[in-house]
Amino acid sequence: MSLVDSHCHLDFPAFEEDFDAVMARAANAGIGTMVTICTHLSRFDNVLAIARAHDDVYCTVGVHPHEAEEEGIEKPDRLITLAQDENVIGIGETGLDYYYEHSPRNVQRQSFRAHITAARETGLPLIVHTRDADEDTTDILRKEYAKGPFLGVIHCFSASRQLAEDALDLGMYISISGIATFKQADELRDTIRGLPLDRLLVETDAPYLAPVPMRGRRNEPAFVAHTTSFLAELLGVDPAELGRITTENFFRLFGKAQRPAAPAA
Repeated sequence: MSLVDSHCHLDFPAFEEDFDAVMARAANAGIGTMVTICTHLSRFDNVLAIARAHDDVYCTVGVHPHEAEEEGIEKPDRLITLAQDENVIGIGETGLDYYYEHSPRNVQRQSFRAHITAARETGLPLIVHTRDADEDTTDILRKEYAKGPFLGVIHCFSASRQLAEDALDLGMYISISGIATFKQADELRDTIRGLPLDRLLVETDAPYLAPVPMRGRRNEPAFVAHTTSFLAELLGVDPAELGRITTENFFRLFGKAQRPAAPAA
């Protein structure tokens, strides 16, 4: 079974000392594809270099809402230009975070809209981060979608059932992280049970949010196998089948990504 970690941060300092070992463990765990997500345009070159150096890694280009005050964008032009590289398969992560509010809300919203325009114009999927901002996230997504359709995924989903339904109505996907395995995540698990299988992705958000039974450790792409197994049990699906479904969903959404070559006979 070949799995996809649809959202991780391989450029982060947490992986500096044992990067090669992390990649080897991912391969041994059956992770055939990884997407390392850009959070700062000022670090995009590092993110892109990792994708260029590894056939099983792709990347995105974008500015996390936490960084919107320092690096947020008003226009999509630079994103569109950088997204032309063959290794860039998505726009983001972007969105709204009203929990920490490291950047002013109006600046976050402006940057979010610019990313959506870039996604629409490039045809690449939008990677959305949203926390404690359900109403504004839905409002912006709906208004922007009315201007012209775009693809997207709500990453590391932990929001309300209503936000999930609103995103699905717009044709978006929902990506599940290790949060679903946490003891206190009963409400999230109830929402996941109602999601259509053909819209699910899996991710680590590594180095954060390691799933049970790796809770408390630094997260890494190999651990997406634990999240997939947990979700399979939650949904009453064979783990191999859920792996196949989420992998198919990934390549349907991220159409610029190439499937891993089949192993030689």
